[in-house]
Amino acid sequence: MASTLIRLCSKSTSSICRRMIAQPRLIRNYAEAAAAPVAQPGQMVFTFAAPDEAYYQESTKVKQVDVPTGTGFIGILASHVPTFGVLKPGVLTVMESEGAVNKYFVSSGTYAINEDSTVQINAEEAVPIDALDKELAKSCLHKAQSELSSASTDIEKAEAQVAIQTYEEILAA
Repeated sequence: MASTLIRLCSKSTSSICRRMIAQPRLIRNYAEAAAAPVAQPGQMVFTFAAPDEAYYQESTKVKQVDVPTGTGFIGILASHVPTFGVLKPGVLTVMESEGAVNKYFVSSGTYAINEDSTVQINAEEAVPIDALDKELAKSCLHKAQSELSSASTDIEKAEAQVAIQTYEEILAA
């Protein structure tokens, strides 16, 4: 029985070796990236995300985006001049091709408009407008104002001012 087992193992081993020699060696590489949507003339490819959710992922169904920046609002359309900037607390408005308008409150973040009509907006925090609690924002605004008046260091004053600006923008939304 042992001799039969040895003969079977040696036969299977030699056939395995022959198969390994006969087959070309395969090399493992990284996966290729999936092809991203390409913007057609008059169209943008739009991505909008926060750390907890991606609201738009390479969508070609967006016609215009209004973005709050430190110098005011910027309206982004297809074929916009390439730009990079910082978001300020405020309402980001997305107008879809079918006519739907979606509004989000963003606390801060960045936006990038590229030559190929791709637009990426990365918000530190983003919430649909209808999910905001304005009563809670009012009470938090009063608390932040009292913290500003009692702040003793520059850091405490700056933190309170940022909170005040954010709550005022939530209430204005």
